[in-house]
Amino acid sequence: MEKLGGLTYRYRKLVLVLWILVIGISMVFALKLPSVLSGNGFEYNGEYNETRKLLENEFGQAKSSIILVFQRDSTVNQKEWHQYINATIEDLKQFDGAKSITTPFDREGMIKEEFAYGLLTFDKKAEDLGKEIDQLNTILKNKQGLKVTMTGEPIIVQDLNIASQEDLAKAEMIGLPIALLVLVLAFGGLIAASIPIVIGVVSILTTMGVVFFFSYGTNLTIFILNIVPMIGLALSIDFALLLINRYKEELHSRSIEEAIKISVATAGRSIIFSGLCVFIGLSALWFIQIDIFQNVALGGMAVVFISAFCALTFLPALLSVIGTRINKFSILRLTDRKTSIWHRFAKFVMRHPVLMAGLSLVILLAGLIPVSQMTMSIPGTESLPAKYPSRVAFEAFEEHFIPKDKRTDNKVSIVLEAEGDILIPANLRKVNNFLEEISKDSLVDIIDSPFSATGIQNEEQLSQLLTLGQKEQTAPILDYFVRDNKMLIDVYLKTTDHSAKARDWVRDWSSRDLDVTANFGGAIKFEQEIFDEIFEKAPYGLLLIVISTFFILMAAFRSILIPLKAILMNILSLSCTFGIVVWIFQQGHLGIEPVDIALILPVFVFTLVFGLSMDYEVFLISRIQEFYLTSGDNTEATISGLTYTSKIITSAAAIMIVVTGAFAFTGVMPIKQLGVGIAIAIFIDATIVRMVLVPALMKLLGDWNWWFFGHKNKGQAKHGRKPA
Repeated sequence: MEKLGGLTYRYRKLVLVLWILVIGISMVFALKLPSVLSGNGFEYNGEYNETRKLLENEFGQAKSSIILVFQRDSTVNQKEWHQYINATIEDLKQFDGAKSITTPFDREGMIKEEFAYGLLTFDKKAEDLGKEIDQLNTILKNKQGLKVTMTGEPIIVQDLNIASQEDLAKAEMIGLPIALLVLVLAFGGLIAASIPIVIGVVSILTTMGVVFFFSYGTNLTIFILNIVPMIGLALSIDFALLLINRYKEELHSRSIEEAIKISVATAGRSIIFSGLCVFIGLSALWFIQIDIFQNVALGGMAVVFISAFCALTFLPALLSVIGTRINKFSILRLTDRKTSIWHRFAKFVMRHPVLMAGLSLVILLAGLIPVSQMTMSIPGTESLPAKYPSRVAFEAFEEHFIPKDKRTDNKVSIVLEAEGDILIPANLRKVNNFLEEISKDSLVDIIDSPFSATGIQNEEQLSQLLTLGQKEQTAPILDYFVRDNKMLIDVYLKTTDHSAKARDWVRDWSSRDLDVTANFGGAIKFEQEIFDEIFEKAPYGLLLIVISTFFILMAAFRSILIPLKAILMNILSLSCTFGIVVWIFQQGHLGIEPVDIALILPVFVFTLVFGLSMDYEVFLISRIQEFYLTSGDNTEATISGLTYTSKIITSAAAIMIVVTGAFAFTGVMPIKQLGVGIAIAIFIDATIVRMVLVPALMKLLGDWNWWFFGHKNKGQAKHGRKPA
């Protein structure tokens, strides 16, 4: 690391030129990134997907559809209302991008007093309809007291994309100025304070440019726009804060070159270990074979690597050029460490370790209480801000045209397959036996099938009607329910897709050995597979994080107890965080409307924060270790380590809280929950855990902190020099 610092100093101008080229190229592709993002990322290759393909290919169901919701004010009469709908239908004749167009006049019940709806179906996926939506936006026109609004999955997907970009801009507008203020308070000068912001922007731009190329090999979700800046800005500023702080310390007594070498050798080592912890934490998401988790793993690992690489090359080269001018434009006078509040606080904690450790544990355990009540769901229409037209229109469509017992969120589509024609009496008998068995289930509400559509329960009579009956009578039934050896059955449950009972029901029936082959689909099946994939695979990721973090920290500090403590305290503080998030969002406190916790939140917050919080552990323990190797006195080393790192840890945490917490002011609910969750987790970790619980336990365990396979890790200072 010291050699790396020396090389960076020697070739500082070349390093800066190369980085400027990388930034310029990355910026070109970073600007293109939003154009290749699509969907909410919840794609999983399971039975639901196979059933959906059967419904599309065999039964002719559209891959996607757009709903046109018409609305009139009470001041508009019925004649004007119908004229407006007819005029809109005429305008739609110039649109040729749809597979089919169903107008409000085509079916009974599509027009009501103040609402009506039409339906456009497409042979393209929802995320691929950008051009068609743009064309429809130019065709559809509102009038005084009359309007038509597009909704449905394609519109909601596009609006989520737009809302995510707006949220990103809003979060940056809030976060960056406050982050700069925190940096000024930390360093006392404008030049030193502005450099971490530059490093953060460079890291994010470079990562966004790299992530663009991932789109050629994988589907990228729109949440990439939030995740990469959220992780990248917070992490890269943290890294820069650590290295600049050490550089400024060394510059008091050493030349610029020596200061760079020592800073890279000490702070740079901490950056590598902490970056490795975050990188491995995010890599654990690879176990979950769902697009959004794979995306976050890709984007997150990329931004961690680039942030660390930028902090170890671009930043030292920049500091080498700036030199002693880093202390110019100072606007605050920094206090002496030995008289600072951090020194007094460190001594207080070390004098009362039992009391401080006890209070910390009581607070953390109290925060755990609401966790048992957590209810999770997959983000849907409710993810959009409440006033978004597409959400308002969809909710109006459901309220006025879809009966509560026949909504998509309580519907299970089942495609039955038999040997030979499904309409022969023998196969219809098998179908009827299946229907009789499933109808006895207490959770089943309504079953739509050829039997219910005709009112005939006898297999021979139904077979004759559907094969020999009048086409006018049987065509609609055959068209919807029957294809050769396959039959579609729609089952409506007395619960919704967000219910654990519904997921248990579809999991149970999917695993049963039936007389006919049954393919299960629908929203409930989709959610069941997503939940099962996460709950089955997440423990493997958790195991990877825990084991790898233990060995990384053990190698870094040559200690057994320190990594064990770090892992246990991380798990405790994260559990406390989830309890607080449930209290805020699910139980509806602090002015928040009660809402389920996004399914992605526990996994993302754990994998992100487990690694991010290790930054502070590495920052703190690295400095304590330096002092301990010099003095051999665990208590004094802990006090000195706290004194030298407390300000930098609280500043780094404040920046991360501001950057991630700024997403609390955004409109997309999963991103709001994620931002708040990470901010709370970082706050708890940087205050209660690192500043109180860690030093208290360091005091209580004494020299045993440094026990490593039979010997205690006392020794002389590395490189023959005392810590600054």
